[in-house]
Amino acid sequence: MARLVYVALQDENRIAAYEADRGSGRLTKIGDTAANDGPAPLAIDPRREFLYAGLRGNNRLASYRIDAASGGLTPVGTIELPSDPCYLATDQRGRFLMGAYYFAGMVTVHRLDGEGGAEPVQQIETYEGAHSIQTDPANQYAFVPHIAGDVGPNLILQYGFDQESGRLTPNTQPELSPEPNAGPRHFCIHPRMNVFYFSNEQGSSVTSYEMSIYDGLLSPMRTVSTLPRGYQGENTCAQIQIASTGRFLYAPNRGHNSIACFAVDEHWGQLTRTAIVPTEPVPRAFSLDPDGRFLYASGLESGNLAVYEIDQDTGGLAHVETYAAGAAPMWVLVADV
Repeated sequence: MARLVYVALQDENRIAAYEADRGSGRLTKIGDTAANDGPAPLAIDPRREFLYAGLRGNNRLASYRIDAASGGLTPVGTIELPSDPCYLATDQRGRFLMGAYYFAGMVTVHRLDGEGGAEPVQQIETYEGAHSIQTDPANQYAFVPHIAGDVGPNLILQYGFDQESGRLTPNTQPELSPEPNAGPRHFCIHPRMNVFYFSNEQGSSVTSYEMSIYDGLLSPMRTVSTLPRGYQGENTCAQIQIASTGRFLYAPNRGHNSIACFAVDEHWGQLTRTAIVPTEPVPRAFSLDPDGRFLYASGLESGNLAVYEIDQDTGGLAHVETYAAGAAPMWVLVADV
């Protein structure tokens, strides 16, 4: 089974593919696949057969078949979307593809046909600043964070999810308001607890929430800054990921140009920041490998892809290698194929 790293290069209209060495984390370039126009968010189905790319330049969804032997991508087709997506994710069973649309202020659901095709199921207007969407591990609920500031309402929308029809319905508490000007952007879920972690774009922080197994509603637990004490410069947070072990969590700082490292309490899921590691300028996109041993971070300004080894005792990051990826890396996706 090959470990692949896919990088969406928005300004070069291509998706770069690398094979990662499981022992060292180092990369070998496999090739490039055309993705016209402006590839940004990437998603992969749970069976690792198809990769989906949101094309922000022409408001389309492109699908690619993944070659099981080489990891290369073969175009399957494209469909029209209502706007340019900033986030894509399948539900837990891989039957539906969900999208969030920042400027249009909406989310969509498409039914996947198992051959790379996608059929529209639902389109819901939310608010401007919608930045991501995922279902919970039980595939019963979905959440849509919206950033704060001039274009966002600083909200997390809470939905029920019908995994047979793919339709979303507002939960009993449809809107959750974080602390003022937090700006929830992306989130990840603890692999063994009902704990969700949201990166706060404007707040430069991470907030942990407990999800009730009875009604699927989130309750805030604790917020921890991603920045060093006394930092006065501009900064926003971007993506967020937790290691498959559930022991460490990471969130990048755009402005401070670093990655904040957190240890995760094994009993309650609470976070303690352990380090802030310098990285590539404007680290918008990054990803962890499935084993939780390596972190791959791209620099939107530098066009580089940096590899870090994760210390399995502390969660700290040690630089391994840096590769020239290309102009405007908007997404990094790591998967075993």
